[in-house]
Amino acid sequence: MGKRRAMATGLAAACLFLAACGIVRTTYRLTKGTVVMAYKVTKFAGSTVYTVGGFTFDVVTAPLSWPLVRDDIETIDGLSPKEAIAQGRVKSAPYVVRGRRYVPMSMDQAQGYREKGIASWYGMETYRQKGGHMTANGEAFNPSGLSAAHKHLPLPIFVRVTNLSNRRSVIVRVNDRGPFVDGRLIDLSAGAAKKLGFYKQGTARVLVETVQLENS
Repeated sequence: MGKRRAMATGLAAACLFLAACGIVRTTYRLTKGTVVMAYKVTKFAGSTVYTVGGFTFDVVTAPLSWPLVRDDIETIDGLSPKEAIAQGRVKSAPYVVRGRRYVPMSMDQAQGYREKGIASWYGMETYRQKGGHMTANGEAFNPSGLSAAHKHLPLPIFVRVTNLSNRRSVIVRVNDRGPFVDGRLIDLSAGAAKKLGFYKQGTARVLVETVQLENS
C-alpha cells in the first residue's frame, strides 16, 4: 500500500508539473533606482490627457465594438477579453495567448522594474484595417502615439525606454499585451519607435524602467 500511495503521489506531482508548463512566469528584475517624474492630468469629454516628463498622452476609451489590436488574446482573468475589459479586471490579471497562461507582476513589483532587452514596434497594420482598434486594457490604440505592449507589466503603467545604441529616451504608456515572440522584451508603437530612432531597423536593444508618478 505504501508503494502504491507513493506512486500515486508521484504521478499527481508529475501531472501538476506538466500543467504548470503552460503557465508563463518570469523573474522580474527589480531595483531601488526607479524613475520618479511629476505629472499632470487634464480631463476632457471622452478623453483624459496625461503630461509626464514633457510627453503628452491622450487616453481615450475605445468602444467595445472595436476589435483588439492583439486578437490572439483568448481570455483575461478567465473571461472573454471584452468582458474582462468591461468589468475592469485587466490590470494584473492572468491572461491566455495561444494556450499559454501569462501571469503579470503586481503593481508593487512593477514599481521597481528595470530590464534590458530587445524592443520591436507594431501597429502600423491597423491603418490598413477598417475602423479603430482596442488595446488589452480597453484604450483606443494610436500607432502614431507613445504607447507600448508588455507581457508582464500591469496595465496601464508608464515606463521610460532608452535606446542603448543612441541613448535616446521616451516615456510610453504600457496599455497592451505582447510581444509574443521569443527574445523580445517590449513592443512599442510606431510613433515611439520613430522617436527612439529604430523605426527603419525594426528592433533595438533598450532599457525599460518604470516611471513612478508624483503630483507636480
